[in-house]
Amino acid sequence: MRRRERITIAVLGLGGQGGGVLADWIVQLGTKNGYVAQGTSVPGVAQRTGATVYYIEMFPAGSAAQPVLALMPVPGDVDIVVASELMEAGRAILRGFVSQDTLLIGSTHRVYAIDEKSAMGDGRASGERIIAAAHERAGRFIGFDMDAAADRAGSVISSIMFGALAGSGALPFSRAAFEEAIRAGGKAIDANLRGFSDGFDTAQGKAEAAPAPPPRVAPTTEAGRALLARIEAKLPPEAHEFAVEGVKRLMDYQDAAYAALYLDRLESLDRDPELVTEAARHLALWMSYEDTIRVAGLKVRASRFARVRGEVKAKDDQIVQLTEYMHPRLEEICETMPAALGRRILASRSLSRRLKPLFTKGRHVETTSLRWFLMLSLLAGWRRWRRGTLRYQMEQARIEDWLALVRTADPATALELVKCQRLIKGYGDTFERGLGNYARIVDRYRTGSLAAADIARLRDAALADEDGKALALALAS
Repeated sequence: MRRRERITIAVLGLGGQGGGVLADWIVQLGTKNGYVAQGTSVPGVAQRTGATVYYIEMFPAGSAAQPVLALMPVPGDVDIVVASELMEAGRAILRGFVSQDTLLIGSTHRVYAIDEKSAMGDGRASGERIIAAAHERAGRFIGFDMDAAADRAGSVISSIMFGALAGSGALPFSRAAFEEAIRAGGKAIDANLRGFSDGFDTAQGKAEAAPAPPPRVAPTTEAGRALLARIEAKLPPEAHEFAVEGVKRLMDYQDAAYAALYLDRLESLDRDPELVTEAARHLALWMSYEDTIRVAGLKVRASRFARVRGEVKAKDDQIVQLTEYMHPRLEEICETMPAALGRRILASRSLSRRLKPLFTKGRHVETTSLRWFLMLSLLAGWRRWRRGTLRYQMEQARIEDWLALVRTADPATALELVKCQRLIKGYGDTFERGLGNYARIVDRYRTGSLAAADIARLRDAALADEDGKALALALAS
């Protein structure tokens, strides 16, 4: 970092992460220690498509002329960039705020953007590429998981970033001066000082505390112990980790008998360890398809309400109201019904025509209200009759057809067919699009004209966009 009288600092933060508090601390720090300091902010937009940029300029007081301070950072002229999340560090690099004269301080954790979550496949941006760019573009990069550090300290990420800024030595102020700025803020002083200390020590080069590995949880029921013993006895060791997680997922989704069916299907493959390992992952995902019963159960879980309260940092005496948007279609309602009834309604043009208007619009549902909580809880309890639903019969038939293709294919082709399950995810329109793409690839495979490499190419094309244009071009070529 270059040494000059004027100091320019840009803070990029997501909403709710205390970027404004951090900027206020920095301004307070400069003002109390002989500098003219000014902070401005330009808010980003919603749904993770932009961060709020806080900009601070400081100039030593007592100069002959009153300094004129800028309102926004200028590319190539920022001394210090502080980013509250890895993608925001990447945005700062792309916007030109980071140069060889810049100290970049950034958290390495991720908060995934909407387009990353809604991608047909794995839409996550590469964190490794951003970290590599940070080391290459910045004069100095200090990066660690500040979100985890905040959890350890029982504090907020802004205090960790402030501590890292102090520990970097980039500003001409003592540690005591930084701590005094926190005290002057007057809020959560003890917690913020703990977080500050953690960030300071890590930036100073002390080893970041490694999280303790989660202990392996032993099965608590006889059925669970029997399933674990079966995994260890009949599946290749390489597949054990995924198979154990798959059994846990399916016992939670349905029951022990359903998890046993999962192991029956894995054992029926009787192929090489790589195939069984890949199948253990993808089969568990398909068997835990997201029907209305599953969605309702997830919405009313106590652990989910606790997580939301933790995310918004609600106090024990504060009431949190949770409103969500739901749009079940007639097809999904019918698929939750007993198979014969649901099939009859969908097959009847007159019934479908009369019922569809009732499900054309979505609803805003307050899941924390007694009415909707009870309704969703009742729907979640329907899982004991899930095996009788139309959707269950449809999905089991699809899964058996998929496994039949895998069993009869050569090893390389079988592996690519297993991976095609990646196309099938979510519910509603997302599920229908993915299933349609999967069916188009499988239909082409049944003609006998696809090798393993061709299946992989078509699958990648299907994952490239939502409207299927890339897949259509790939199928036509």
